Amino acid sequence: MAAAVLLVYALAVARSAFWPLQEVSPTRFQSAIDAFLEEDKLNPPPRQAILFIGSSIFRQWESLKEQMAPLPVFNRAFGGSLTGEILFYMDKIVLPYEPAIIVYYCGSNDINAGEKAEAISGRFREFVARVHARLPAARVFFVSINRAPQKQDRWDVVDKANRQVRTYCLTDQRLGFIDVNPALFDRDGTPRLELYQEDKLHLTPQAYVEFAAIIRPIIAKAWEK
Repeated sequence: MAAAVLLVYALAVARSAFWPLQEVSPTRFQSAIDAFLEEDKLNPPPRQAILFIGSSIFRQWESLKEQMAPLPVFNRAFGGSLTGEILFYMDKIVLPYEPAIIVYYCGSNDINAGEKAEAISGRFREFVARVHARLPAARVFFVSINRAPQKQDRWDVVDKANRQVRTYCLTDQRLGFIDVNPALFDRDGTPRLELYQEDKLHLTPQAYVEFAAIIRPIIAKAWEK
């Protein structure tokens, strides 16, 4: 018994050293999660399909199914979620669907909250580890955190988190990094403000057209395999 307790403690220490723990409210997005679970009862999404998960950048992608057709995609992004909240709810709105492919966008809100790149990339690695423990063949694609004008003073953190995740994705053929930032800038490096809402963070419908042009071919190729 003592050895088991020590092992659990050692794992907890190793985990907290790998990325800083993040405070997660079990009620902040409960209504959204409950709505997903109710929808699952009435209209269950297909197993072995393509799950989009993450924060409001994906949640507001209203034309996702049409722009990804005929790929069997469904969306479970919620609110202004943090990477820790994706981990908190993944046993309810990720793993039960047994997705063949997961497309992940999260980390933008962490940066706004002052998180470091290491914490963001570390929680993505935990997400992947938990997915592959249950679904070893699943493909996981990380969509780059947007270099939105709203967080221009923290673009260094955005870039560092993206670099760390990109490097990590190169270690496993089941992983992929999809960079959508080139679509958000003009050739001279100026942000394309017409792709943003007034808050200079969230996106317009045209931005999602640009995203689909980048993401869909990659996901379609993975789906064919």
